[in-house]
Amino acid sequence: MPVHAFIDESGRDGAYIVCVSVVDPAQLVPTRKQLAALLLPGQRELHFKKEKPRRRRLLADRIAALPAISWIYTTSCTPKTEEQDRQRCLAEAVRDLVAAGAHRVVIDSRQEQDRHDQATIYRVLGTYETSPPVVHQHHESTATPLLWIPDAVAWCYGAGGDWRRRVSAGIGRITQL
Repeated sequence: MPVHAFIDESGRDGAYIVCVSVVDPAQLVPTRKQLAALLLPGQRELHFKKEKPRRRRLLADRIAALPAISWIYTTSCTPKTEEQDRQRCLAEAVRDLVAAGAHRVVIDSRQEQDRHDQATIYRVLGTYETSPPVVHQHHESTATPLLWIPDAVAWCYGAGGDWRRRVSAGIGRITQL
């Protein structure tokens, strides 16, 4: 079954976390509507690190209840190795997405650094005998509400404790690299 995937990351305490949130195409529109309903007046996006703790708790609970399964890819990192660590996590995620039949992958844009992601994706897809039909794009999170899911899940997973517990029901796999 084809799926759509949305990717964002979080870094915390020497760990780099890439979160892939997988959504069935039939659930894209209703999930987008549920996410948009969580915005406060005047707010253009949900960005977890900008939210206050009380609101984060509400958002974590609501996001965990959405029809999305998130996959976590994590590795230790330093400021010097952060980009290569991101690319290792992304490469593993792309391999898993191909295996899951992903048709569309949307990654939260990092502007000029998007080229690193593109190179990694092309390299991974090039290892297959026939090129998998995976369309990948970088979007701004203000334009793509479904990117708010991996943003929240990655943040909560990285924070640990009660935050991780709040989103754990929606995490389908954790890969430590």
